[in-house]
Amino acid sequence: PRSARQSGPADRIPHPPAYDALRVDAVFYRQDQIGGLIWEAEDRHDHPLLSYKTARDFRGCRLRFRWRSAGLLGLDAVNGPVLTIEGRDAEGAARAWYVRLWNYAVGDPEDAVVSLDFGDVAGGFLFPGEADPVWAGDVDRMFVSVVPTGFTGADADLAAPVDAWAELSEITCEGPGSVLAVGDAVVPEHGLRIANGYDDCYHLTPARVLRNIAQLGYRGSILHYVGMSHYFRLEASSGGYYASLGATALNAACAAWHADFAARAKALGYEVIWSLSYELLDQHSWGDWKQRAADGSAALTGWEPPSALLSPAHDGAMAYLRAVALGVCGIAEAAGMPVRFQIGEPWWWTLPDGSLCIHDASVGAGDPGALLADSTLALRDAVKSAHPGAEVLLLVYLPTVERNPEANMPLGWA
Repeated sequence: PRSARQSGPADRIPHPPAYDALRVDAVFYRQDQIGGLIWEAEDRHDHPLLSYKTARDFRGCRLRFRWRSAGLLGLDAVNGPVLTIEGRDAEGAARAWYVRLWNYAVGDPEDAVVSLDFGDVAGGFLFPGEADPVWAGDVDRMFVSVVPTGFTGADADLAAPVDAWAELSEITCEGPGSVLAVGDAVVPEHGLRIANGYDDCYHLTPARVLRNIAQLGYRGSILHYVGMSHYFRLEASSGGYYASLGATALNAACAAWHADFAARAKALGYEVIWSLSYELLDQHSWGDWKQRAADGSAALTGWEPPSALLSPAHDGAMAYLRAVALGVCGIAEAAGMPVRFQIGEPWWWTLPDGSLCIHDASVGAGDPGALLADSTLALRDAVKSAHPGAEVLLLVYLPTVERNPEANMPLGWA
């Protein structure tokens, strides 16, 4: 909620369409899902040279913004947007307050101006009877919680997925505590390049991610891994949620984040290499898509929760990856940047004993090496058919494939 004073190359970071606005896109699948717009007093995400100063006393801060939303319960609803303030009271006891934004709003449930004076604000649902005065002198975290239309709190599916958004605009922050110091170090440009991943930064704004990249001296290309656990659109089936087989592979929140990331990167002079792997979060991967060991067990990574390795031999799994690739490459083209795409670490999963997970039904009697090569060539061809000038790259991590080069370094790559 506070503004930040910064100088130097940070001024090169392009502003959003409105510099005093913030938009959140979300997709909800269940009746008990909650989203949150979070501000932490301690900066745990920026590089130490660029981080915000920790300031836990918000009593000298007055925040005002226009709230607009769609697909979410309105400000006046029982489970409407609430500002949760976590910290300690004046006596040092840990506690939380729940500030109903509707109590500080003027306007309609989906279009209103909200004004908060953190030196004189109260939680509680109905005023004055339920007012719970907030002591905002020692705050750890604040977050605005939002829930979709159809929210009941029940452990059940929504009738259909809800694409929702909230927009805070005309944001103003005033008072003696309204300005927050922020690191403004500038590392000279150097020859190193940077790689990042959507799964690691999806919860941060693209502007924040790119500010770190730019001021730490990275230039040229950004290798951006699309990830394996947050990009997909899901559909309900047999009591679970699986990667959607519909026309759109990317969910709306992912598409919005990457469109903003691409536009800002382009404005700063970067090119983005979009990297896609053969991994998908196991709990959302269709059973017949997975590579399997001789005993029928799925090929799973050591992450918690694990990702599954998709079989290069399975037509459905590979068609899905092609749809994802075309989605992210389309974002690059729309941003006006060259289309550069990387097929990241395609391989047959190797177990500790050296055996390969080449026993899913789609492999049959096929040659694993040829199947792997054919799958990557088909992915390349799909990208280049849609984007003839695209550069397509292949990432092979040699230490992991050297035990089975015939299968994992096929001649088809030569």
